[in-house]
Amino acid sequence: MALKDVLKSGRFAVTTDFIPPKGTNIREELKILHPLRGRVDGVNAADNQSAVMSLSSLAASYLIKEEGLEPILQMVCRDRNRLALQSDLLGAAALGIENVLVLSGDHQSLGDHPGAKRVFDIDSVQLLQVARRLEGGTDMSGNRLKGSPSFCLGAAVNPSSTPLEPQIMKMAKKVAAGADFFQTQPVFDIEAFADFVGKTRHLSVPVLAGVFLVKSAKMAHFMNKNVPGVTIPKFILDEFEKSTNPVATSIEIAARLIRDLRDLSQGVHIYTIHWEDKVPLVLDKAGL
Repeated sequence: MALKDVLKSGRFAVTTDFIPPKGTNIREELKILHPLRGRVDGVNAADNQSAVMSLSSLAASYLIKEEGLEPILQMVCRDRNRLALQSDLLGAAALGIENVLVLSGDHQSLGDHPGAKRVFDIDSVQLLQVARRLEGGTDMSGNRLKGSPSFCLGAAVNPSSTPLEPQIMKMAKKVAAGADFFQTQPVFDIEAFADFVGKTRHLSVPVLAGVFLVKSAKMAHFMNKNVPGVTIPKFILDEFEKSTNPVATSIEIAARLIRDLRDLSQGVHIYTIHWEDKVPLVLDKAGL
């Protein structure tokens, strides 16, 4: 079932991610996704995640589709001007890729090409508007298209942001611009997420809560120190500090979060960071 149909049905949706390699040897890496067939409703093809250069997210999306999974093309505004963004959107549609997650993109100083120039010709809200305009049969300059695309458009939101109000305002702008669904930054505080849900319910758009597979206490401390907008609570840190099996602990914590989120969101997005093979184990333990 297409992601857009899952979202329209109201069924609890599960998406996850895939980080394309730095190079062309992707076929072997894609095999790790095979157990996810029939278990997830979409797989994000990351677009130079963390500003680290990798194989094209458009090419990865096409190959994910060939592997029998539903691709979600990530598209960041950091690296392309309006010509390239529109061209890639049309290219995706021509290849049968209709799910597009529109993002701003991490700052280039975080990646492996810190001297790269940011583009940001248009921002994420404008890119959503552009995609909807292409669906209407014209480009940004009003030129008619020879055939128009159809998209299921996603966007990002951080429910743990402090203060929260600017995030909600930006989220409302993205809904008005055409966002069909949202994937959130990792959620660890269920009460805070419930507060976010209450404050955004009027927007009436599916929200897939982010569930991050924390691999170790070391990673948890690193995220708390270096990832803006993400706070891993002390009780989770304590679980990892006491654990003799970090993999099992990670799976248990992720499954517990999913169970807690089922009544608050229309789905989850599982951040794997090269732990795609753990997703079936998480879903089994979460009862999905």
